[in-house]
Amino acid sequence: MQDNNENNLELTPEEALAELSEQNRIRLEKLAELKDAGLNPYEITKFPVDTKNAEIADNFDEFENKDVCIAGRIMSWRDMGKANFIDLRDASGRMQIYVKTNDIGEENFKQFKKWDLGDIVGVKGFVFRTKRGEVSVHAKEITLLTKSLLPLPEKWHGLRDKEERYRKRYLDLIANPEVKDTFVKRSLILREIRHYLDNLGFLEVDTPVLHTVSLGAAAKPFITHHNTLDIEMFLRIETELYLKKLIVGGFDKVYEVGRIFRNEGMDSTHNPEFTSIEMYWAYVDYFAMMDLIENMYRHLCMKICGSDTVTFKGTEIALGKPWTRMTMREAVEKYTGKKDKSGFELIELFEEHVEPNLIQPTIIYDYPVENSPLAKRKKDDPQFTERFEYFINAWEFGNAFSELNDPLDQRERFTKQVEEKRKQGLKAELDEDFLTALEYGLPPTGGLGLGLDRLVMLLTDSASIRDVLLFPTMKPEVGG
Repeated sequence: MQDNNENNLELTPEEALAELSEQNRIRLEKLAELKDAGLNPYEITKFPVDTKNAEIADNFDEFENKDVCIAGRIMSWRDMGKANFIDLRDASGRMQIYVKTNDIGEENFKQFKKWDLGDIVGVKGFVFRTKRGEVSVHAKEITLLTKSLLPLPEKWHGLRDKEERYRKRYLDLIANPEVKDTFVKRSLILREIRHYLDNLGFLEVDTPVLHTVSLGAAAKPFITHHNTLDIEMFLRIETELYLKKLIVGGFDKVYEVGRIFRNEGMDSTHNPEFTSIEMYWAYVDYFAMMDLIENMYRHLCMKICGSDTVTFKGTEIALGKPWTRMTMREAVEKYTGKKDKSGFELIELFEEHVEPNLIQPTIIYDYPVENSPLAKRKKDDPQFTERFEYFINAWEFGNAFSELNDPLDQRERFTKQVEEKRKQGLKAELDEDFLTALEYGLPPTGGLGLGLDRLVMLLTDSASIRDVLLFPTMKPEVGG
């Protein structure tokens, strides 16, 4: 291994920073030498990669003695004089490369020996197995494609710190390649959700991120200004109202995967921007949405995890079994013994005494009208609405309604919501365009919204939302 590229992990932060600066200076000098020799790696625009490392490793019998062209980052180096072994990592994994003076030429080998860990190189050679049995590539040509001006992050004091890993995710991915698996799985989850909804006849749509009216969820928006129109605008806190306008317009099934922005606190399950998936289905009620989400989660668990049970922080979550379903009143009575509560008192009892117990998948339905401004009232008990939320691991994962389609009732509830927001010092006004759309007629509709990030946390056994966001919101470094 090349000792001149490694940092001492026992260094103090000040000493580590000085070492980092010295490494940077040395590598900049090497780059200058390359440029003076007409070998500027940054002038190279392409390299004819034809194979991934994992393809070779998984199919050695097919590749043995065949020429391949691969590229990646140098992760380790064993110097044996005129023959060297380097480990090259590409997006699929690592591959050992055997580099010998006689094969690439003395002048090229001399240049090669000046390269560093972290440099990105291209290799042309043939596949073989070493005496120790390791699948490798014997280099015929090796080309420096990008010069790394800083040492590899796993040798950088402090990288193991979680905050630094979130702040500089690109370094985290280099130092801890297993992190990439979470984000590959996130992509697969999203793809499977789309596939599932598409197969049910839903149409994916896009709606505006910039809104002219701040209304919807009980959340504080981010505010910006549109210079040309000279108006204040709001980053959306939901996609709901635009999607319901599409149902008014004649679509029967729509959904949107959308980025949502809420100017609120941050913790292990909250980030100021997150991904929401909302879906609306004409001519069904909230019971149909219960069946949809339960079946979709079961499908996702089998596809992503290979089982209908997932383990989250040591607890087995049975997504495949029928989910428990209780009204909010039934849940409060079960966990507190208190009956016939309603309104805000019922909500408070539920949040304090019931939610912490909802570890296995549980649907809680029939919410008080006080905190359900967009849900249809229950015909036989108008103080409650046809709304449900579903909980796993004591977290709320999604929210659904039989959508309120009475424009007079909606106007009354919106007015109360606007008044409450204004009392809190928030800017709010009636969305007259949405109310007008309702007056033209919204069919009976079931709607549901879920947070993608918490779902990814569950299916990847990740403790923090920042573990499933490639670039979570972070406070800037001082002087950064």
